[in-house]
Amino acid sequence: MNILLLGSGGREHALAWKLAQSPLVEKFYAAPGNPGIAQDAECVSLDATDHAAISDFCRMRNIDLVVVGPEAPLVDGLADSLRAENIAVFGPNRLPAQLEGSKGFTKDLCIRANIPTARFVRATNAADALAALDDFPIPVVIKADGLAAGKGVIIAETRADAEQAIAMMFDGEFGDAGAEVVIEEFLTGEEASFFAITDGETVMPFGTAQDHKRVGEGDVGLNTGGMGAYSPAPVLTDALQQEVLDTIIQPTVDALASEGMPYSGVLFAGLMLTDKGPQLIEYNARFGDPECQVLMMRLQSDLARLMLATAKGELSGFGQPEFSADTALTVVMAANGYPGSPDKGGQIRNLARAERGHPGSSAIKIFHAGTAEEDGKLLANGGRVLNITATGSNTTEAQAAAYSAVDKIDFDTGFCRRDIGWRQVAREADS
Repeated sequence: MNILLLGSGGREHALAWKLAQSPLVEKFYAAPGNPGIAQDAECVSLDATDHAAISDFCRMRNIDLVVVGPEAPLVDGLADSLRAENIAVFGPNRLPAQLEGSKGFTKDLCIRANIPTARFVRATNAADALAALDDFPIPVVIKADGLAAGKGVIIAETRADAEQAIAMMFDGEFGDAGAEVVIEEFLTGEEASFFAITDGETVMPFGTAQDHKRVGEGDVGLNTGGMGAYSPAPVLTDALQQEVLDTIIQPTVDALASEGMPYSGVLFAGLMLTDKGPQLIEYNARFGDPECQVLMMRLQSDLARLMLATAKGELSGFGQPEFSADTALTVVMAANGYPGSPDKGGQIRNLARAERGHPGSSAIKIFHAGTAEEDGKLLANGGRVLNITATGSNTTEAQAAAYSAVDKIDFDTGFCRRDIGWRQVAREADS
């Protein structure tokens, strides 16, 4: 089969790496790709907003499956356009992709389907938002309704912080994403991520992970797209995973199908594990970044077969995906200045040396997120630049292997958190 993968980040490099391992894949293209993806696929120049150009490319190259990596093309309706041309797509259509494209859409669906989530209010102007604050204790969560690259969520620790966040969003800090805001009750507990694959009818669990959103060690500072992750997340026990399936994932899939917008693709639930049980924080309509990287390191099943079965509505005959029992952990190396204005152009060296491994049985893979090649040099070309990913028999071992690899990389204008996986490492030390 011939595959076209859309995207250019670390998530897409992880998907490309895993897809390229399938014996089903004959010709593999990525648009636009990055220097890491180019090791596994032929990178081509296509604009994901030009639906006609992508359809034409698929016809000319006999593409059997399009895999849409990032969220923006899904929210823009690219999958609808391709399906209208009878081109198989892994990823949801525009209407169900609103699960990520509009936080208000998701919160309203939770009410209709009785899905556990934090109490909330939607507001379309600053005056209404400020008035709604009176009904929420501090701290309170202020969210831009639309897509904001993982940065449109502010946990306000004071009333003044909340008012500032509201003003910032309605003043255009996040562009159109902040034209509406969701004010949400602050939930106490531990965050975790749960993934499922669905073709709109069959729902298949697809692993767990824990992300680290804050830029600073100890989970302080600004929210980012993610500074690291590990999988599995043992805090999501088998019993909790079943509860998430029964009370959050399945009701969501059923509700969307009953309302005429069946969901096909990966459904990524960000959860808060509260003393009242798991509650939905948000949905993503694609694989997480960097959660995808640790999931792909553990996945042993044929990803191409799984995605094609999903796109064709044949997931019920696929069987449960297989994952390694090992833990995978990824550390994001970001450019100085991230999540603000990143320092682009810094040279990166010694990736091959870092990937050669770590004492013991750990495997190391470095996924490119924001890199570019220029005159034979590898340069930083984004905020999050590299994902140094390692496996181990537990989180402690995977963490040690990942940071051993980080320390071999020469990237003077970059930084990383040094505590990825800290909660689980502490639990392992106490056990």
